[in-house]
Amino acid sequence: MANFLFVLRSNDNEKATRCFQFAKIAHLKGHNVNLFLIDNGVDWAVKGRDGSVKTITGDCVDDYMGYLVDHQVPVGVCTPCAKNRKLDEAGFNTNMALDGGPHLIDMAAESKIFNF
Repeated sequence: MANFLFVLRSNDNEKATRCFQFAKIAHLKGHNVNLFLIDNGVDWAVKGRDGSVKTITGDCVDDYMGYLVDHQVPVGVCTPCAKNRKLDEAGFNTNMALDGGPHLIDMAAESKIFNF
């Protein structure tokens, strides 16, 4: 199976919904999946964030996030992006951890990449 890396750099609801949707689909198909949140995308790491806002297609972040957390699909959260927004790992979903650029580059070297 393939390695997929989904990079989310926006806190935009539609971009996040699509990112998490495709990550779930890839995981369900048996692929190796990693996500990485950078820039404003780190806002999605916060446990309990409202993900119920529907997109134009009628789905939302909550339709996919629970699966990713329950199946412990790994999500790296850019350390400086999070720290400068006063986000702490203790408040993240259980499948998410602070991570850095070197690991992102290593994953990218081995993966098909989707950017949102």
